[in-house]
Amino acid sequence: MKQPFIPYGHQWVDGQDIKAVTKVLRSDWLTQGKTVLEFEAAVADYCHATYAVAFSSGTAALHAAYLAAGIKKGDRVVTTPLTFAATSNMAAVLGAKPVFVDIDPVTLAIDPKKVPAAITKKTKAIVAVDFAGHPVDYRALSVIAKKHKLVFISDACHALGAEYKGKKVGSFADMTVLSFHPVKHITTGEGGMVVTNSKALYEKLKLIRNHGMVKKPADGAWYYEVAEPYFNYRLTDIQCALGLSQLKKLPMFLKKRRAIVATYNKQLANLPGVRLPTEKSYAKSAWHIYPVQVSAKKRRSIFEYLQSRGIGVQVHYMPLHLHPFYKKKYGYKIGDFPVAEAYYQGAITLPLYPSLRNSDFQRVVHEFKKAVSK
Repeated sequence: MKQPFIPYGHQWVDGQDIKAVTKVLRSDWLTQGKTVLEFEAAVADYCHATYAVAFSSGTAALHAAYLAAGIKKGDRVVTTPLTFAATSNMAAVLGAKPVFVDIDPVTLAIDPKKVPAAITKKTKAIVAVDFAGHPVDYRALSVIAKKHKLVFISDACHALGAEYKGKKVGSFADMTVLSFHPVKHITTGEGGMVVTNSKALYEKLKLIRNHGMVKKPADGAWYYEVAEPYFNYRLTDIQCALGLSQLKKLPMFLKKRRAIVATYNKQLANLPGVRLPTEKSYAKSAWHIYPVQVSAKKRRSIFEYLQSRGIGVQVHYMPLHLHPFYKKKYGYKIGDFPVAEAYYQGAITLPLYPSLRNSDFQRVVHEFKKAVSK
């Protein structure tokens, strides 16, 4: 009998979540209501940030953060090549150049030691990515950003619940971007958020989310003005109700993720030709994914074998400088960022999510060991 498919990531939605969403569906407000404000306040409080603005996706949140930072045509944005395309795409669509910096081989995030050499007079921002849920070295990057008077943006779409030096990720950068896609730590279906301690950035982000409209009750309850033309990047009350319910379960989700990782680490330890992900002493990873590295020569055969056995492994990610657009537009080429490229050549993401059953987990381990030994 064919065994069920095991994805690399999966949401956990239960009766409490459905009840919360149903309550909003039966209310008078489906969007732009108080549930959005409640969700924003809850996430800001969790992240130890002063303000939060919800968006329709993590990508929309990134776009808005870049706009709020004043990134425009001709600017340069220093970031990592090892990330989902949205991180650099949103800079490129604004006419800015994504300037990639190679990664740290342990954190798989941007290497702070290599950042200063990438900064020029045209550099506007540093955008760091907490890859796989492991926090970047926020202190080191903050020092660099302040020295060069740059906006520091954290793409923490992998890292809700992660900790840096004992404090939750969310208040170390000028703006921190979160994602609530179904494979992330909590979900709103699609959705994202920017958290910040800056009132000026908070007000700008709200404008960007809602068409650039400014209400002026003194001129009439109906009256509003368009300060600048922007977008409809709003998240609905329906989605925020799901997010609020999910947020209550986040500590449990994180605990289950860490338990699965600990078991992976134990059962895959000392497996020949396999490198497991680790944490630096300053970090407590949120473990969005579990990326292992195998022999580059074996990666494809191992990947295809596991897929054939119903195990939905994935690769996160092909470095962005190797994609056709970035090669053609900016002249990037193979060999530019050797650490990121070496990681990619052997990268495989194994299944990791809170509802992963022990029997399925053991099947993944068994088949992975079998594939590696072939």
